[in-house]
Amino acid sequence: MNSKTQKRQIDGPVGTIECAIDLPADRTEPRGVAVVAHPHPLFGGTLDNKVVQTLARALVLLGYETVRFNFRGVGATAGTHDEGRGESDDMLAVIEAFRRPGLPLVLGGFSFGGYVTTLAAARLAGEAAAERIVLIGPSTQRATPAPVPADTLVIHGETDDVVPLASTLDWARPQQLPVIVMPGVGHFFHGQLPQLRQLIVRSWH
Repeated sequence: MNSKTQKRQIDGPVGTIECAIDLPADRTEPRGVAVVAHPHPLFGGTLDNKVVQTLARALVLLGYETVRFNFRGVGATAGTHDEGRGESDDMLAVIEAFRRPGLPLVLGGFSFGGYVTTLAAARLAGEAAAERIVLIGPSTQRATPAPVPADTLVIHGETDDVVPLASTLDWARPQQLPVIVMPGVGHFFHGQLPQLRQLIVRSWH
């Protein structure tokens, strides 16, 4: 993401997981740790995806130590694609490796990574649960994400041609979960990444 991004490899369920860590510049101790998941690996998704980097930048601006990671079979991460099941195991391994005692945990994901984020979050309970979840254009059509807390931040493009807005609204409706819609914006938020970053920061509490 920038020259100060740290690269690190950790042990995962099926081998090495490649991670990239960004620290907030204006504080010695982060306000929490955020783990961010990337879009579908079979369609070019990596931790360097621009939407993933935008989400990470917003969380760094908010004061979080932010960890992006490659799912199994991507970059230097071992293994092969597992349709979300193994990927949620990978995300939990990253959470375990980077979370700090006493500091809140934030989970975020874009597209397929949003789907995986809900699966991982559902497996964290009690004191281990995430403080907040952020889902950007989450995959809601091919597979059904797990239910999420009422304060989950969901942002979707109005003209998303990969995951139709109607699909995400159908998933959110039974949960009475608000969805922020960016008008005229497609799945990859082309030309709208600065606005997406600002929206995430403004929507925080």
